[in-house]
Amino acid sequence: MKLKVVVAGAGFGGLELSSILSEQLGNDLDLTLIDKSDSFYFGFSKFEVMFGHRTTEEVLVPYEAINKPGVKFIQENITAIDPVERRITTDGGTYQADILVLALGADYDIAGTPGLKESGNEFYSLPGAETLRTILPAFSKGRIVVGVCSTPFKCPPAPSEAALLMHDYLTRRNIRQHCSITLVMPFGLPVPPSPETSKALLKAFEERNIEYIPKQIVREIDPLQKAAVLDDGRVLPFDLFLGIPKHRVPAVVEKSGMTVNGWIPVDPQNLKTNYAGVYAIGDVTSVGTPKAGVFAEGAGRVAAESIIAWWHNKQGPLAYSGEGTCYVEFGGGRVGKVNVNFFSGPKPTGAYTEPSETLLEEKKIFGSSRIQRWFGR
Repeated sequence: MKLKVVVAGAGFGGLELSSILSEQLGNDLDLTLIDKSDSFYFGFSKFEVMFGHRTTEEVLVPYEAINKPGVKFIQENITAIDPVERRITTDGGTYQADILVLALGADYDIAGTPGLKESGNEFYSLPGAETLRTILPAFSKGRIVVGVCSTPFKCPPAPSEAALLMHDYLTRRNIRQHCSITLVMPFGLPVPPSPETSKALLKAFEERNIEYIPKQIVREIDPLQKAAVLDDGRVLPFDLFLGIPKHRVPAVVEKSGMTVNGWIPVDPQNLKTNYAGVYAIGDVTSVGTPKAGVFAEGAGRVAAESIIAWWHNKQGPLAYSGEGTCYVEFGGGRVGKVNVNFFSGPKPTGAYTEPSETLLEEKKIFGSSRIQRWFGR
């Protein structure tokens, strides 16, 4: 008898979990991996598209390249989730599972911030990055505001990276002196678990004349004034707004009845949900780590080991530590690194490595090694 697994979502978590189960169970596995998209891409590649370094086609990795024992990829839209019956319904069929894994990530609620769709831009989606790729070459002077519209949001260093990379972009075009850059963040520090990383970012902002506004979010965009309105009522006029939109679970997850306070609760030890045989990993959960691919990958690893232990009737793996390595773009061809651990101590900690060209190469290897592991390329 084969273990029948259905994995909803083919991001970092779904791909890592599927790879481990294939490696460990082989012919004993019957895994269906479902995603609405036909291709995978790294979150950091959106900057490459946005600033014109690579085309969209160059950053996409087709899911059809997946060729692993016991794993079958299906591109379909999920229309219903029944966690009690461990059943997924799509626009192409119904899939029953012994083990159901939800790895559907977080969706962007553009309409959740009044005025953002009409008068602003966002760079967190690939279409948003593509739009900015066409807008930026025509921008020659004025006020740029990079602003977070709600919490939680994916990849907490990304807004800081956007501001620093925007500085580089404007400098290369010799128009930086005609532009201002303001960054609005909900945290006191840019990367709260790592004071050292935050200190380095704040220094970089100061050196590049980037205004940093902490402990605020952009609650709305006023199209008449063409301004961002902050939580405290301040109004920031802009000529170009780059927003980090509100995040929410996909509608199909909300309709499943699994969410509490907007996200799926899980046991932080093993990523099990309140439903027997159902796991949830990555951004769709409220596990307590940042919403970022590297943490979804780690969660997928622990969930996979838990499933394997259950299948072999053995003791489960070590608890999920909430560890992850984030690479932080400082611009100028240099990348910093922060190793974060959320669950091993009384509070989250982060160890910082200063930016260097060496870490830029390490980041490239991080990406290429995942493509090799997940897609065999």
